[in-house]
Amino acid sequence: MCGIVGLFIKDKTLEPRLGELLTEMLITMTDRGPDSAGIAIYGNSAGNNVKLTVQSDNAEQDFATLAADLGAAIDTVVSLRRRDSHAVLELPADKSAAARQAIAELRSGMRVMSDGDTIEIYKEVGLPADVAARFDLSSMSGTHGIGHTRMATESAVTTEGAHPFSTGADQCLVHNGSLSNHNSLRRKLIREGMRIESQNDTEVGASYLSWKMQNGASLGEALESSLEDLDGFFTFVVGTKDGFGVVRDPIACKPAVMAETDQYVAFGSEYRALVNLPGIEDAKVWEPEPATVYFWSH
Repeated sequence: MCGIVGLFIKDKTLEPRLGELLTEMLITMTDRGPDSAGIAIYGNSAGNNVKLTVQSDNAEQDFATLAADLGAAIDTVVSLRRRDSHAVLELPADKSAAARQAIAELRSGMRVMSDGDTIEIYKEVGLPADVAARFDLSSMSGTHGIGHTRMATESAVTTEGAHPFSTGADQCLVHNGSLSNHNSLRRKLIREGMRIESQNDTEVGASYLSWKMQNGASLGEALESSLEDLDGFFTFVVGTKDGFGVVRDPIACKPAVMAETDQYVAFGSEYRALVNLPGIEDAKVWEPEPATVYFWSH
């Protein structure tokens, strides 16, 4: 099961409605994934800074002095903007790696959800409507975003196991399906220096794509390679700083539908996720072909 949604905005006048439109799409997919939900929003650039989105199960205490503690640890100014159990930290881009290490030492139970110029990831256990309300997702604006409703199969129902997964700067992945070779691939990627923090097969898929791109592949080339190197059934939607990509495995047994107008490109696991988008009645609507890479960028 699991439900995937994605929205790539072409018409800038729709950017303030990105969170609102994605939230409605996400909630519509509740029965495909009622145990947890998440969303990646690509919004305003941090300029010369980088944004780290962090999550804590003890947010009130952990976030209270985090900006000051982290700033002192890495000798820079850090700002913090909280949304429920998550917070977005902004700091100089060249301090990103040091910040990750310092966070692990200062707040051992805290997780880094994402880092990059524009990406923010929010995800938690619970019904999609409840998760969306906790983070006030409908108020968010941006250029594009992807979301996921999870029905857990291969790993526990936890915040750590929820999608999206981010394993590279401004990169993330949501996935419907199951990768059968994720354990062997996880070991290989860790030997290659990739960071994988959960037992979820989707994080392995995300890490695989990041690894390919770190070694010179474009996103399109990485997605093409995934068709050869990843075993199992999958529909992937991948977010990057500039846009998003879609690929289905060669058998394509996991449902997917896309729609495109002059204002946007939208993805849903089912058409009903798209029915309330503006101008959908005039959209080009199609089912993505098996083993075919689609990508849109700004």
